[in-house]
Amino acid sequence: SFWRKRKVAMLFQHYKQATIAIQCAWRQKLARRELRKLRMTANEAGALREAKNKLEKKLDDLTLRLTLERRMRAAGEETKLVEISKRDKIIETLSAECAAAKLSARSEHDKNLILQRQLDDSLREISMLRSNKILKAEEENENSNLKNIVESLSEKNSLLENELSTARKNSDDTMEKLKDVEGKCTRLQQNLDKLQEKLTNLENENHVLRQKAFSITPKPLPEKFANSTGLTNSEQKRTFETPPPTKYPSPIQHSTGSRRARLPVERHEGNHEILLSCIKENLGFKDGKPVAACIIYRCLLHWRAFESERTAIFDHVIEAINDVLKAKEADGRLPYWLSNTSALLCLLQKNLRSNGFFGTPSRRSAGGLGGKLAQLAGRGDTAQVDARYPAILFKQQLTACVEKIFGQLRDNLKKEISPLLSLCIQAPKSTRPGKAPKAPGVSAQQPSNSHWDNIVSFLNLLMDTLRENHVPSFFIRKLITQLFSFVNIQLFNSLLLRRECCTFSNGEYVKAGLSLLEKWITDVSEEFAGTSWHELNYIRQAVGFLVIHQKRKKTLEEISQDLCPSLSLRQIYRICSMYWDDKYNTQGISNEVVAAMREMVNKDTQNLASNSFLLDDDLSIPFSTEDLSIAIPAIDYADVELPESLHHYPSAQFLLTAS
Repeated sequence: SFWRKRKVAMLFQHYKQATIAIQCAWRQKLARRELRKLRMTANEAGALREAKNKLEKKLDDLTLRLTLERRMRAAGEETKLVEISKRDKIIETLSAECAAAKLSARSEHDKNLILQRQLDDSLREISMLRSNKILKAEEENENSNLKNIVESLSEKNSLLENELSTARKNSDDTMEKLKDVEGKCTRLQQNLDKLQEKLTNLENENHVLRQKAFSITPKPLPEKFANSTGLTNSEQKRTFETPPPTKYPSPIQHSTGSRRARLPVERHEGNHEILLSCIKENLGFKDGKPVAACIIYRCLLHWRAFESERTAIFDHVIEAINDVLKAKEADGRLPYWLSNTSALLCLLQKNLRSNGFFGTPSRRSAGGLGGKLAQLAGRGDTAQVDARYPAILFKQQLTACVEKIFGQLRDNLKKEISPLLSLCIQAPKSTRPGKAPKAPGVSAQQPSNSHWDNIVSFLNLLMDTLRENHVPSFFIRKLITQLFSFVNIQLFNSLLLRRECCTFSNGEYVKAGLSLLEKWITDVSEEFAGTSWHELNYIRQAVGFLVIHQKRKKTLEEISQDLCPSLSLRQIYRICSMYWDDKYNTQGISNEVVAAMREMVNKDTQNLASNSFLLDDDLSIPFSTEDLSIAIPAIDYADVELPESLHHYPSAQFLLTAS
């Protein structure tokens, strides 16, 4: 019995030592697994910290460059203002000198008139004395006295002639000085105009550089984070989706883990599909509000895409809009997309704020999913959303997209109206008058069924298209203003380049067409037309000069200041040299005025480029982001319902429940 007891005890000790060894080995394996997991998490946190530090350094560099550029721009503007003030003072002093010279010339002229009158009186007295000498030849004493008087008068006459000659020389000198001073004034005025033109060119270049800076936008995330796998990374990318239910996955069941790994990919695809459908289809408008813009904004707001620090959904939206604009039928949908993109941009500007954009992200609690739910619940429904870097970048890209659509629509309208304008610059042969003279008081015949009616119908069709697509009045006003500026440039340049257009009858024809445009502008109202009538100043003044009567009596000052104040001297000389009256066969501008203009133009030829009398087209965007935020009213997107064509998308079911 003792041996059996000892044998059992030794067997128990052997089993005990084996179990302890197995337990130690298993605990060692678990510890190594935990150590491997801790090392992997530490490596991921370090990489994120390095990326964050690099982005912060880039942000500091960009802020420093921005401050330096602002300081340089402010210094340049101050120097320009100082130069302009100096030029103004010089012009004031020279104008005062001109006025003093004019006063002295007038006084000298008055003195010359007095001397001329005295000379006339003396001549009259000489004639009277000669008649008295013939009549009283018998009286010798009186003759001798008259001779003495005549001699004295002749001496006085010589003295007066000498004084008159000196006065004329002085007046000639003063006139030459006055001409020199006037030449200096014109040169200074031209220099001032050149400085103003340089200032406007610098402003346009700054605007273009700003647009280029907006168009060249970096990717919001490095590509190395886009291909990472695993459940943790998928949960990080799903920040704009609804939070998952509070159930923890079992570590043994591998099928449930793979199902949860595929769930974010499926949700991403559903979100992208509904956004692509909103962009590709024409959803129309409801109560003047674009349905596509409102639905896209509500989806992004519901998915919390604006609060996400890492998302690629904004890039997909911009790429889809660009693809639609590159299509063949995109020209007909430009007003529709101008309305939608501007509405979406207005919603972003009104409802997003970038307070937390440059701040450091808050630390997440160790509670995992429960901490996330508490954080989402603590945000609540606020009027504005804290936008992160992808949302700010999306707003900049959307602004560039609005400017691109506006420029493309404007260029298409210019291409369509150019052939119509080429037919409107010259009167048809059937309406040209014959050689029979007519009374000058008869007004020009209104062009019935002319090419100008095609221009008006084109403008009416444009206004109907823009109103059907509910384009904001701000864009319509800017578009119509630039279109009328293009009309002014085309008509005015054609008038200066073609001699057959500088006629009296052609001026009446173009003036009648401009009256139709004026009536159209008044009918449309200032809300949509803006300053369109003011954009036609050049062609209006040129045509008004062509149709006035008695041009030979007009002086250079009346032409340049009263009739054509906006036109330059070179442009006026071009019109005067090419003008001919084909209706009444009257004389144009007098030869003296044309010769004076030719001399002044020849003096300034060396400072002007070739064909400087032509006008240049303005290709800049006539608005900024601040103008859009001020001009476009706020949009209430809550009452816009989901169209029936999008009801089958699972990602849009929240819109149906909300409605």
